[in-house]
Amino acid sequence: MNLNFEKAMSKDARTLAKICERAFHSDVDYGAPGATGGPPGYNSDRWQMRLMIAAEYYNILLDDKIVGGIIFGPVAYQHYELIRIFVDPRVQRQGIGAQAMAFMESLHPEVKRWTLGTPQWNTRTPRFYEKCGYVQVGTDSHGGLLFEKQT
Repeated sequence: MNLNFEKAMSKDARTLAKICERAFHSDVDYGAPGATGGPPGYNSDRWQMRLMIAAEYYNILLDDKIVGGIIFGPVAYQHYELIRIFVDPRVQRQGIGAQAMAFMESLHPEVKRWTLGTPQWNTRTPRFYEKCGYVQVGTDSHGGLLFEKQT
């Protein structure tokens, strides 16, 4: 398995939107209330392009083919937030997400606090984030779970 990461570009927006859509639609197998739907902009080319400008957005490449994306950015001094990570369901459970998280963190060794949120109904993501060293620190106003990693 040859895994790499590269800055997402506007030419990648359609591919990323389709992969993101497949990934979030597969959440129905992990507690999602319905077979379709996802977070804001998950299947929008325009949203993908907007985040390429507003945050750090990387393609996840497996054997030179885009299989997912990871989006993150600063919140405050030495505090970054994972905005979104998604991997095509066809290649999930191969350690790709964990390697993407490690890649993200390696880009910013100065960061002391990483945070993220995930839906409470999702039976898969809390274990994944815990495996990556994050701990649940609370809930948000929508009932989502909040995680944090201090380095």
